[in-house]
Amino acid sequence: MDITHFGHACLLVETGGARVLLDPGTFSEGHTELTDLDAVLITHKHFDHFDTATVEALLKANPQASLVVEGATAADAPESLRERTQVVRPGDRFAVAGAEVEVVGGTHAQIHPDVDRIPNVGFYFTDSGFLHPGDEFTPPAVDVELLALPVSGPWQSLGDAVDYLRAVRPARAFPMHEAVLSRPSIYYTYLENLKPAETEFRVLEPGRAASL
Repeated sequence: MDITHFGHACLLVETGGARVLLDPGTFSEGHTELTDLDAVLITHKHFDHFDTATVEALLKANPQASLVVEGATAADAPESLRERTQVVRPGDRFAVAGAEVEVVGGTHAQIHPDVDRIPNVGFYFTDSGFLHPGDEFTPPAVDVELLALPVSGPWQSLGDAVDYLRAVRPARAFPMHEAVLSRPSIYYTYLENLKPAETEFRVLEPGRAASL
């Protein structure tokens, strides 16, 4: 198996017979011109995992490729994508060009009790034991040989990543979901939306004095 990381959660998985792209979101780059894809797999509907414009272009350039998503993502997908869409749920198994994939997980990790949790699925490649969990830290009931490990996000701490890695105990792991480390605005947006009503939340511009 060959894996190419295009930043954040976007991975190209090549198994020999199959060529599969996972989670092409807005924080990823270098993947938009890919060809010979057999499928595009999306773990959940957040923009950093599912850039609809990019997926539309990829499916147009790859007419043989299917789009595999869970139900909530399918419901929010543009009409133009729906005829190419396969909807899956945890426990399902499907094949892509001879590669068998099992759907695991089910629910996005909690960002805050006041933020609704959305569906999230992980994709487990049974032949190689590779797992892309999306944004979820529930250890799956499968033997993981190779883990794509989320290392940053508004829903996790470093300790969460360590605990998940120890719980899954893969033979090998590599980091992903790293883009938010250089994009603090995603945290600022949550803080603005979740702060007390009487609190003014203001981001200071580096190097410039602010009257507070």
